[in-house]
Amino acid sequence: MSKNPIIAGLDIGSYTTKILVAKERPDGRGFEVLGRGISFSQGVRKGVINKRSKAIKVISKALKQAETEAGREIDGAYVNINGSHIFCISSEGLVSVSRADQKISEQDLERVIDAAKTFSIPSNKEIIEVIPQEYVVDDQDGIREPLGLKGIRLEAKILAVGGFTPYIDNTSEVVVESGLEVRDMFLGSAASARAVLNSQEKELGVAVVDLGAATTSVSVFEEGEMIHTAVIPIGMQNVRNDIAIGLRVSIEAAEKILEELGSHILGEATGRKKAVDIPGGEEVVFKETDLKNIAKARVDEIFELVDQELEDIERSGLLPAGIVLTGGGAKMKHLKDFVKKKSQLPVRLGAPDDFYPSQEDPSLSTVCGLVKLGIDSTKGRGFINFDFNTGMVKKIKKIFRIFIP
Repeated sequence: MSKNPIIAGLDIGSYTTKILVAKERPDGRGFEVLGRGISFSQGVRKGVINKRSKAIKVISKALKQAETEAGREIDGAYVNINGSHIFCISSEGLVSVSRADQKISEQDLERVIDAAKTFSIPSNKEIIEVIPQEYVVDDQDGIREPLGLKGIRLEAKILAVGGFTPYIDNTSEVVVESGLEVRDMFLGSAASARAVLNSQEKELGVAVVDLGAATTSVSVFEEGEMIHTAVIPIGMQNVRNDIAIGLRVSIEAAEKILEELGSHILGEATGRKKAVDIPGGEEVVFKETDLKNIAKARVDEIFELVDQELEDIERSGLLPAGIVLTGGGAKMKHLKDFVKKKSQLPVRLGAPDDFYPSQEDPSLSTVCGLVKLGIDSTKGRGFINFDFNTGMVKKIKKIFRIFIP
């Protein structure tokens, strides 16, 4: 394998499908972008592929663009998994150290993770990632790397992240039919977090909120590890749809209103009337306050649900590094101030900042994160073993440390 392999990330979104081809720069400082393809999505609903033939055409189109720009064929990619079917379970396992000298071995680590994975889930669901959060050796907790330590009892506390098997297999099959081998599959929330977080934020405690078109993903990190993730089936398309219904205009008109006057939704709005030219040569006239009242309620709902996820793990208002907003919806004007006031936490916008030419756009966080995770995996950062048989993803074992401090 070459020192700096070329990696492709494929982000299958509800609004757009993106492919990014890149490699690590020779000096190790950032990533060189070789090609990019973007196509408007079809056949994807709330992060899940529901019309295979349409999704195949969209991926194939984005692939052709990326190959043309990169000047080379792309035979495989790292792919995101998204959708509200994603779930997570915390679990613990306990084993006795096997070696006579009581030194903890790789085999002991595998055994204790397997022990922690012995919980029951429905037959149509499967574990995607197992994230070790903490090890305990002879009642001494807080251990990150127990390999080589001496002890008698080894415990592991893990976060197991899973999903609905038919959706996962369907995504894999569609990607293969589009002409790409699936190198590996990662959670979209893990990918976007990989692109926008720094090690200090992960250590202190932070939530990444990825605002997509049809879904909003939340991932929470503490002491360097992911401790929770969830996908909320509401996104910025819902804001657009509410505008269409509330102002009684077409979806196309609502999209243009959101694009041109989105700043009035979370910012200052008066009773003055606004006029927007819409497709077809017509003009829509409405009050700024009407637009704000219609759309702000949906944005407020999204962040109520985000806060509920934080409450469920007892982290609401208790994350020292606050919230990092990313995804296409994060570009809405005044959103940062709105979330800061609502959450009573520090808030910043997150976008990839170490790709050249620059990809510093929140909507590119997931695809850039997939490239980074792909590069991580080629360097052996974690144990990732998949059996790709005619495009079907069959999990053998996946113990993946998402971030290496």
